[in-house]
Amino acid sequence: MQQPKILLVDDREDNLLSIETIVEPDNYRIVKANSGRQALKILLTEYDFALILMDVKMPNLNGFETASMIYEREKLKHIPIIFITANNYGEENVFKGYQLGAVDYIYKPVNPDLLRAKVAVFIDLYRKNRMLLAQEQKLISINKSLEMEINERKSSEEQVKNLNRKLLENIANLESANKELDRFAFMASHDLQEPLRKIRMFSDRLSVQYKDALTEDALNNIFRIQKSAERMQALISDILSFSKISLQKATFTKSDLNVIVNDVLEDVKESADAKNAKFLIDKLPSLYISPGLIQPLFHNLITNALKYSKKDIAPVIKIHTEFSEGINGNGNGKETGHKYCRIIIEDNGIGFEQKYAEEIFGMFKRLHHAKDYDGTGIGLALCKKIVEQHNGFISARSKVDEGSIFIVSLPLEHANSL
Repeated sequence: MQQPKILLVDDREDNLLSIETIVEPDNYRIVKANSGRQALKILLTEYDFALILMDVKMPNLNGFETASMIYEREKLKHIPIIFITANNYGEENVFKGYQLGAVDYIYKPVNPDLLRAKVAVFIDLYRKNRMLLAQEQKLISINKSLEMEINERKSSEEQVKNLNRKLLENIANLESANKELDRFAFMASHDLQEPLRKIRMFSDRLSVQYKDALTEDALNNIFRIQKSAERMQALISDILSFSKISLQKATFTKSDLNVIVNDVLEDVKESADAKNAKFLIDKLPSLYISPGLIQPLFHNLITNALKYSKKDIAPVIKIHTEFSEGINGNGNGKETGHKYCRIIIEDNGIGFEQKYAEEIFGMFKRLHHAKDYDGTGIGLALCKKIVEQHNGFISARSKVDEGSIFIVSLPLEHANSL
């Protein structure tokens, strides 16, 4: 804090020296003026005085006149003035001094202890006022900062609201576009089946009725047409299945997974027997699921395990379950607050590089050439769609030549209530 200042005003140098000696300025600075006019001149540039000690009787401008002119300036009205006088002017003149703004009178000869005590009081008041002013400025600054922060926060909240509104609009538009796209895919795939059936029918008729008349090269071309038509039909069938999941609302009911898996094993029995496949299946729980969706989920995962088995090594497919609480069980650490059943399908097949573990669930994503392994690249995308319809998760872990593990996490609670 700035050192307090006291202005001494007296036309006699010995009086100024005497008062200065009495005050003993330890923690404040003395400024002296030998006339009222000099005091006014000083106060033109300096107005932060803690106190003015002024003689009343001075030539040209007396103390009262000087005080009157001092208090005409707004910046000086806060400075207390103590008049020092050798005369008793009577109550009327004393009252006049108070009217002009004086705070006290001290009569000569000056009592040193009294003067020091009064100066100390006003210096203390000055310091406390300066502290209050500093605190006030600090509070004003804090209030301005808070006001700016509030305004910025309001602006940010408004921006967030606008962004959320736009996001909701975009989500609604995207959902609408996705539904339209699913409807288009469903209708297009449905309409493509009829000409495809005719291509297969007429190519079969050509190969049967004219096999003796056609050259070997022609028969090979017809065979290629038939194989391409088969692949196209499988692709259309998978696209239809994928579109149906998006368009149809699934019905959830508590179902025994053992029954569903046994039905799938019966469907794939021929290809499983051809490869001498071995199934090791633990007892599975009953869950709230859509049986019509979970059946193709298991079908895709089991047929994939059979398809991507090693040559000359019998496939071994294990299916078992675990229960997890609070996390989805797929290793990404997302907390959900729900309990999950983790269905784990393991095989000893050819496997794949772990870097493709997320890509394989994309539409039409294939890691192997079609001539080596049949497929449309939709099966795992279909699996992901089915699991998401159940508010669940699916992931994969694998190493080349060490088999693959697919983890399906389904909520134990009713899927419609999540």
